[in-house]
Amino acid sequence: MFLPTTIKEVRERGWDQLDVILFTGDAYIDHPAFGAAVIGRLLEAEGYRVAIVPQPNWRDDLRDFTKLGAPRLFFGVTAGAMDSMVNHYTANLRLRHDDAYTPGGKAGFRPDRAVTVYTQILKRLFPHVPVVIGGIEASLRRLTHYDYWSDSLRPSILVESGADLLTYGMGERVIQQVARAMRNGFNAKLLRGLRQVAFLADARYVERLDPARTIRLHSYEKCVADKQAFGQNFVVLETQSNLLEPDATLVESTGDRYVVVTPPHTALTTEELDHSFDLPYERAPHPRYRNKGDIPAWEMIKFSVNIHRGCFGGCSFCTISAHQGKFINSRSERSILAEVERIARMPGFKGYLSDVGAPSANMYRMGGRNRELCAKCRRPSCLHPKMCPNLDNDHRPLLALYEKIRAVKGVKKAFIGSGIRYDLFDGSPYLETVLRHHTSGRLKVAPEHTEDAVLRLMRKPPFARFEQLNADFRSICRRAELPYQLIPYFISSHPGCTEHDMRALSERVLGKLHFTLEQVQDLTPTPMTFSSVMFCTGRNPYTGERVYVARTQEEKRRQKSWFFRKRTGK
Repeated sequence: MFLPTTIKEVRERGWDQLDVILFTGDAYIDHPAFGAAVIGRLLEAEGYRVAIVPQPNWRDDLRDFTKLGAPRLFFGVTAGAMDSMVNHYTANLRLRHDDAYTPGGKAGFRPDRAVTVYTQILKRLFPHVPVVIGGIEASLRRLTHYDYWSDSLRPSILVESGADLLTYGMGERVIQQVARAMRNGFNAKLLRGLRQVAFLADARYVERLDPARTIRLHSYEKCVADKQAFGQNFVVLETQSNLLEPDATLVESTGDRYVVVTPPHTALTTEELDHSFDLPYERAPHPRYRNKGDIPAWEMIKFSVNIHRGCFGGCSFCTISAHQGKFINSRSERSILAEVERIARMPGFKGYLSDVGAPSANMYRMGGRNRELCAKCRRPSCLHPKMCPNLDNDHRPLLALYEKIRAVKGVKKAFIGSGIRYDLFDGSPYLETVLRHHTSGRLKVAPEHTEDAVLRLMRKPPFARFEQLNADFRSICRRAELPYQLIPYFISSHPGCTEHDMRALSERVLGKLHFTLEQVQDLTPTPMTFSSVMFCTGRNPYTGERVYVARTQEEKRRQKSWFFRKRTGK
């Protein structure tokens, strides 16, 4: 059974009241790739009565917000799988005309700043019911952050939304603890003692915190007055987020209140991660969407498998490590193969897995050889400026998994659609295995740029590594007689990138290497990334050095135009 979405479905289960009601900006797809479904299923497994209200109408009489009544424990709110502003607007601030998480791909079914809008409505209608916010939008806006769409520093989303509690990062462990703490009503003392939450507190509460385990950040007002203070806050936040064993509480004042962020949990164990993926999902969109058109995000992932969480690449513009963490936690082979077998029995499956992947496809079961060294590490990336000597980048467990997936009855081919870190290969037969067994004919990788000064600020490997990959790719394809293409991704307008750098990129990629570019994009500075801090401040917050930033839409347009100069003949 799907989790209920209407009062009729609630009554069919014989329930007279719900424990938790989840509001999400996405359509309800009961699948482990969609956060609201995961949280709902986890709470259901703990015995709670849970319902989901997908894409509530915030423009009418608000009946979607009242139709299920008040829950016994709390409302949960998420914008969905994407930040709603990224979902709505292109990098040049134009409104998108589609939404991959809505039936028919239609836009307009969620508001800008969805978490804030939904929460404010719920607090107005049900002022005494706690609202817990989470997901990518809440997680990356938990403290003062740069908002590209208003070109301003905004305070914690807790301040703007009025939510009672924020959970950040991946929510499996913390949401169960929140529900237990609320079993007998809202218990501020229990909730504030949890890890991986944030909340607003007064000065008296903050004064009682252990100073040895508390880090005072610059206030929101100080950050607005002095952007370098904002950059200093980011260095602290990123460093704390990437620790193996974090233990510091962060405190940031806004007016006469304080945002308190407790330290994150350590990564889920394999058993905990398996439990999350093994829950009884229907693995389909809710029947309410029948005859309303395909949901593009579902069509893209319905025959795919996620094999691990986290990413230690530390790319400057990416939010994955900020949300999922730097340390990899991998599913067991048993859990992954069981999911592949379920997919093979799904209606419409014709033998082709669209992706056996993760944030970075080839980090399965990788990590530090000596965990004591990892516990001392402060680096945001295990690969930049060069690979950590303590990193075990053995691809053999992943290659063994691929072999077992290929042997599953009904699987003709398992493609790797997620991004591959080619700076991890290091003599491994991984590339040849992928080309021979797991590629549709087009291998996508992300060098992002060609110029070393820009790549250093992106925390990406030197372009020489891509040139070596290109040579290895062509050699393998020639030897195996494979008519395949290598498809590189590139980014323009990243902090530190000038028009001269884009011209050099064009000459090397379009001219010398003769690539025809398809996967190109202009940078969107998203909250809580190294790139967005440099974009906002014009400086590298770690070194204080000035960084060139293409700020105007005209500057950004000119940079992006270099991707197409050869093609247009200009």
